[in-house]
Amino acid sequence: MTFCLGIKTKHGLIGLSDTRITSGNETTTSKKVYKVNKEKHSFFIMTSGLRSVRDKAITYFSETIEKQDDKFKKLYEAVNEFGDQIKRVAKEDKESLEEGGLSFNLFSIIGGQLEDDKLPKLYLLYPQGNWIEIRRGTPFVIIGNSGAGNPILKRSLNYEESLDYALKCAFLAFDATRISANDVDFPIDTVILENDSYQIIEKRFEQAELAHISEFWNSRIREAISELPADILKKAFDDTVSIV
Repeated sequence: MTFCLGIKTKHGLIGLSDTRITSGNETTTSKKVYKVNKEKHSFFIMTSGLRSVRDKAITYFSETIEKQDDKFKKLYEAVNEFGDQIKRVAKEDKESLEEGGLSFNLFSIIGGQLEDDKLPKLYLLYPQGNWIEIRRGTPFVIIGNSGAGNPILKRSLNYEESLDYALKCAFLAFDATRISANDVDFPIDTVILENDSYQIIEKRFEQAELAHISEFWNSRIREAISELPADILKKAFDDTVSIV
């Protein structure tokens, strides 16, 4: 399983992904972020699904970027091209993969800003090659293991937040997923793209660097539970109250 998260705010984009790869009983670490930084042309791709499909689609797409990069003026055009490369891989490999009991299931988060985009854009690309744009109403998307991270983001995040705040929310969503699933783990990779900067900043963080944040959050949750104004719940312990 995977945890990849993209967030869009009015100030730019945040991306965060884990690096754990699980194959049978074997666990390895591998980067799940591909990025392009060129003049007025910056975007990233994060993927969840079969590693072989991801690597082949990225290889084909990279060749296209090297040869025809200047033909893409808006991000959706690059998204369409990557979708075409996924469909190309599907034609080549889907039948044999399914015969071997494997699902063709590559999901992608693509974010960035090209020269004719007024603001950075964020897209979710499906295995079939179609996509949706992530907008301000629900300004985030998770692919892979999403169950534990979604509640934190829905409670805490909106489009107006700063990138610093959004990154904190992103880490807490990852950390909740890591605790809940044994196939999501450190190290994590982050990507940040500010509006009109056309420069994606990528960093990697190890668990030891961020352990103090997890510990702080855990202690604050316990304190908040203890301080809940929940006297009404004490009725649950009163065996003199009849239930109708």
